[in-house]
Amino acid sequence: MTDVASGPDIACGRLPAEAYLDNFADLHPPLDAHEAVVEADRCYFCFDAPCTKACPTSIDIPLFIRQISTGNDTGAAKTIFAQNILGGMCARVCPTETLCEEACVRQEAEGKPVKIGLLQRHATDRFLETRPKSFATRAPETGKSVAIVGGGPAGLSCAHRLAELGHSVTIYDAKPKLGGLNEYGIAAYKTVDGFAQEEVDFILSVGGIAVEAGKALGRDFTLADLKAKHDAVFLAMGLAGVNALRLEGEEMEGVLDAVDYIARLRQADNLATLPVGRRVVVIGGGMTAIDIAVQMKRLGAEEVTIAYRRGAGEMKASAYEQELALTNGVVIRHWMRPAALIGAHGRVSSIVLEGTRPGDDGRLEGTGETLRLEVDQVFKAIGQTFLDAPLLGAVPALEGGRIAVDEDGRTSVSGVWAGGDCVAGGEDLTVAAVADGKVAADAIHRSFGL
Repeated sequence: MTDVASGPDIACGRLPAEAYLDNFADLHPPLDAHEAVVEADRCYFCFDAPCTKACPTSIDIPLFIRQISTGNDTGAAKTIFAQNILGGMCARVCPTETLCEEACVRQEAEGKPVKIGLLQRHATDRFLETRPKSFATRAPETGKSVAIVGGGPAGLSCAHRLAELGHSVTIYDAKPKLGGLNEYGIAAYKTVDGFAQEEVDFILSVGGIAVEAGKALGRDFTLADLKAKHDAVFLAMGLAGVNALRLEGEEMEGVLDAVDYIARLRQADNLATLPVGRRVVVIGGGMTAIDIAVQMKRLGAEEVTIAYRRGAGEMKASAYEQELALTNGVVIRHWMRPAALIGAHGRVSSIVLEGTRPGDDGRLEGTGETLRLEVDQVFKAIGQTFLDAPLLGAVPALEGGRIAVDEDGRTSVSGVWAGGDCVAGGEDLTVAAVADGKVAADAIHRSFGL
């Protein structure tokens, strides 16, 4: 066994005040007007645009880029919002490098795609800064009412579309603010200056949407209550559970859920008040693992290590995000899994990682080789799970531990639809959740037979 030794060290305010501002400034500063036009001119405006096909919300990308190139930023924003009402946030957090930009013909030809994400942000930001009123106009009231459980991307998308169609909508959310992961779960340097709430306000400005914040399904109301009160229900509850390491000592102080810590970070008025270990280990290979690792480094942690049980190609985090972690000084150890947590007096002090390799049947097996790292904090980022307990017995059919839905988002329970991360086959992407919400809203509207 290889040992790397030291003692526990957790502290607040590891950095000078100005360092927090620099470290959590906008990851991708927006394009100015000239830069946007120059970048837009790189687009070939493909007729059969592969970038549009790669977008889960089917935004007409060549059209909005052409509109930018002709100085029509407002028209570009309207083209985006017509397909994706959360286009501003998606411009910030979408893995464009694996979606529209990967499909860009310039990427194939020269390895340098058009900066679609930044152009989308340019158009939507300009619109949100200058808009006199909502983007959409509501249809006449239909008299129909829809309950939405969860105010994240899927719920907000569904609510806006339904309100646009003239239905009355009530969003129920357990958190004090709407936004879901956009507000509580995304790295702070990806969405600065309170943008998540600005976008929520923009969506609600369509009218016809009531909000019941701090109200949790299973605690404050039941699915049966919602069905009795409303004509339809859309479940957009996300994934409330966090997968466990299943190791002895997991309950020790210093072993933390990455999702909870990111939420705390996102809501902190002063980042210097957050407890930060000098040596941090993150278990996982997805976006949450990258987000917590990079943010801990930017909060002043000296040594941050990501341990992932498979290779770089199997990580859910994109190659760009992995590179972001590396350039921020994070060490990524592939083919390593946690084998033991060691501590004293109720606090974790070290972690033992075991090497892994694919077995003959494709399953992972341990190599027997171990590495012990002294740690102050261990973050679990090995995926989230759907919790069906709040549904109190009226649980729709599940598939792979999530809600099973048809192509319209309809569940096995009459009058109930679902979308976003809580449904089977979901891609765990903001843009995919937005698409789910819009598809379900249109299906709910058709079900009313109006």
